[in-house]
Amino acid sequence: MNDLPRLPTSGGCRDEPILKQRGQREVFCGLTGIIWLHRKMQDAFFLVIGSRTCAHLLQSAAGVMIFAEPRFGTAILEETDLAGLADAQTELDKVVDQLLARRTDIRQLFLVGSCPSEVIKLDLSRAAERMTEKYAPSVRVLNFSGSGIETTFTQGEDACLASMVPVLPETNERQLLLVGALPDVVEEQAVSLLTQMGIGPVRVLPAPRADSDLSVGTETVFALTQPFLGDTHAELERRGARHIAAPFPFGEEGTTAWLRMIADEFGVDDATFERVTAAPRARARKAIAQASVSLRGKSVFFFPDSQLEIPLARFLTRECGMQAIEVGAPFIHKGIIGPDLDMLAQGPVLSEGQDVDLQLDRCRAARPDLTVCGLGLANPLEAEGLSTKWAIELVFTPVHFYEQAGDLAGLFSRPLRRDDLLQLGVRA
Repeated sequence: MNDLPRLPTSGGCRDEPILKQRGQREVFCGLTGIIWLHRKMQDAFFLVIGSRTCAHLLQSAAGVMIFAEPRFGTAILEETDLAGLADAQTELDKVVDQLLARRTDIRQLFLVGSCPSEVIKLDLSRAAERMTEKYAPSVRVLNFSGSGIETTFTQGEDACLASMVPVLPETNERQLLLVGALPDVVEEQAVSLLTQMGIGPVRVLPAPRADSDLSVGTETVFALTQPFLGDTHAELERRGARHIAAPFPFGEEGTTAWLRMIADEFGVDDATFERVTAAPRARARKAIAQASVSLRGKSVFFFPDSQLEIPLARFLTRECGMQAIEVGAPFIHKGIIGPDLDMLAQGPVLSEGQDVDLQLDRCRAARPDLTVCGLGLANPLEAEGLSTKWAIELVFTPVHFYEQAGDLAGLFSRPLRRDDLLQLGVRA
């Protein structure tokens, strides 16, 4: 049992200086989070109050076919709304009336703010309160912002989950709450591992249905599965829940440390922990070793995009043998990301926020073997001879916990293997 991890007490990057920059940024819109959230909440509908551009973004991101009926849509703000010539609240009421009359399966309705609705100061919180009184108890109406004006794309999920916490019922039950939207198969793996250790009850936010037994109180402890949930973290603590700070479950080491912190909280002994985790840990190590052959000794540069950057840098440097040159994140919340910083060896530049031109200059000067960035930067950097990985792919792909550890390493090694094959083709 000596190899069971405990967090290091010194030697990491937690206290290292952070380069903070504010300038032009390259990020996706927070509305993107609807694409994975609407798949998790089976009786919810996401109504974006926005423009035709918002509608086109969601349609393109989801790949919705013409005969499908998704659980999201856009209430289009027309020129008369934007010019203040129509009462946008009245128009919104009409749209919601029509929607709920046609879709009687909806139990949760999210009014989602966008750049256009925020520019005209449309008060969606007031609309949600008014509609809740009208449609309760059959439909719960909440609101959050998915605007990309001041946020990065994963903050859409954070805003959504944070909006749900204040209306959760109160409970005095001792329970574990897992917070963050995961693919169903990954969520099932996590809950299974915890249940095998005797930990329970285990509940998940977001729950698949509004009538689930999800609740929160002072006896609730919660573990985040995603590092971008700062607002949700704050809302849960306001309700009296207590956060289990842990590295995020990326790779074998991160997953084991995440599980270990929860196991310690619930008094699980080392023998039980070893029995439950030994086999999947071994599989994860083997898969990572095979997938990371082309990563060892290579350098990586992270542009700020998804807020997954610091846990991923920890995974790549400690488990895949890479060297991190710069690790940029939109926001660095040490109360959430601190355990990963403790495990990330000193050396890389840590940057928060972005001045994209200055960061591009640093990247070009460093010439990393792999650059992790958004879609808007990837093609130009590829044209300059730099290998890139799309940051958004790391959010849409199952990458958490043991069984996905090899796939996670493979996402990073694939661009380098592709470049090697292309070079062979050129030489041939």
